Amino acid sequence: MTKRVGIVALLQESNTFVPRRTTLSEFRQDVLLRGDAVRSYFEQAHHEVGGFFAGLAEARLTAVPIFAARALPSGVMTSGTFNALMEMMEADVRRAGDVDGILAAPHGATVSEIVADVDGYWLGMLRRLLGAERPILATLDPHANLSAAMVEACDGMIAYRTNPHIDQRQRGLEATRLMVRTLAGEVRPIQAAAYPPLAINIECQAPAVLPCLPIYEAAEQVRGIQGVLSSSICLGFPYADVPEMGAAALVVADGDRKLAERLSCELGELLWSSRQDFAPELIDVEAALDRAQQIVHSGEATGPTCLLDMGDNVGAGSPGDGTLLAWAIHRRKLPGAFVCLYDPSAAAQAASATRGDRLRLAVGGKTDSLHGSPLVANFTLDGVYEGLFSEPQPRHGGVSKFDQGRTAVVTTDHGLRVMLTSKRMAPWSLAQLTSCGLDPAAFRILAAKGVHSPIAAYQQACSSFIRVNTGGSTSADLATFDYQKRRRPMFPFEQNATWQCRHDDPPAGNADR
Repeated sequence: MTKRVGIVALLQESNTFVPRRTTLSEFRQDVLLRGDAVRSYFEQAHHEVGGFFAGLAEARLTAVPIFAARALPSGVMTSGTFNALMEMMEADVRRAGDVDGILAAPHGATVSEIVADVDGYWLGMLRRLLGAERPILATLDPHANLSAAMVEACDGMIAYRTNPHIDQRQRGLEATRLMVRTLAGEVRPIQAAAYPPLAINIECQAPAVLPCLPIYEAAEQVRGIQGVLSSSICLGFPYADVPEMGAAALVVADGDRKLAERLSCELGELLWSSRQDFAPELIDVEAALDRAQQIVHSGEATGPTCLLDMGDNVGAGSPGDGTLLAWAIHRRKLPGAFVCLYDPSAAAQAASATRGDRLRLAVGGKTDSLHGSPLVANFTLDGVYEGLFSEPQPRHGGVSKFDQGRTAVVTTDHGLRVMLTSKRMAPWSLAQLTSCGLDPAAFRILAAKGVHSPIAAYQQACSSFIRVNTGGSTSADLATFDYQKRRRPMFPFEQNATWQCRHDDPPAGNADR
């Protein structure tokens, strides 16, 4: 009889410093699917779940789509949302009947009001439902705050190796091929992790360049060692104030726990010995604009300069209405600049006018006081759009369909073009601009609310990138955050922190209710 493999996914990156809570409606706006609807949505996607389906079809095993939920990064999920998702997931797993194993897609940094380690909780629930003998293999976002509960619940976990995350489908395929070998009795995956007390600044979390590159090269070498099935680096998510917050190294071996423990310790020790290298540049707004203007005036630019707004990083939970860059561009009267702001009220006000009308608007800066005050100026309405667009290429997050709601594009008298959206939207596709009649390459400056994630799309148009240390709920300056629950001591907060790898001493946490 053909073996049946279940597919379960729950992905949300939870920023505990964002006061806004994530509710079930935000999952419904993005992804909340049960049963065969999971296949319809993800089968062709550039996402690990798409890789699950492709790998099972390749092996001629039966895919059993069970449950999938995803929401845009935001604050922690409410207790009601957590309970509803857990009830749906458990009911759907039971309804699916007997499966020979499960392929799971957690994010690894999901937090709720009542359970801090949401991923450890639901993976543990899957383990209890399946029993000890049937395999659970999972993918992970490299921003995961890996917990002992996650590691104990799964036979093997595989993290993406890119940031922007454009290898998600490949990692899904890798996990599925490991599942196929496991079910055939060819291998017996067993994993171990090392947890150095190290918070890696988000500005430094790019696997393809220094300081991460040598560590990822070492992980690649580990994957070539006999008896190793996979190895992963988790860079951590520093905006989740939980005991598990921080970097980790993970190795999956073929039936050899000692090998997995030894090699994960070696990778963990490499992370720890490199800790002084993870020092961010932290360029402030004015210095970033000075540099951008120098690039323009040098005549060497072959495309726009992209200013990466790190403090209002939508992909890490920020509101998307930060105006610190917009205000600075406006004050300098820089022509040919573009900024996108989440502002439903301003978008509606602009949409009620006629193209070409002049309007007095206060845009952005309405969610909180951390990200700048509303930009008040005279604008001309360029157009109103439905805000629906799609992305055919692999981009960060594996997302292909986007909905930013009713959208208005307006321009100040000095040439700052502002896109006003009715829904929060991360800058993961240039179709966000082209769907509204804008040519990205025609601008001198493009502001994108992210750190690494926009680059996969924006490198198609931009010739240079500057990461800007703006203030906000995702500021790159970690010293501005009031951590209450993280491990102590922890580098770089406590510079004298020490660490020795011990597998009997993972970071303290609780995945139970």
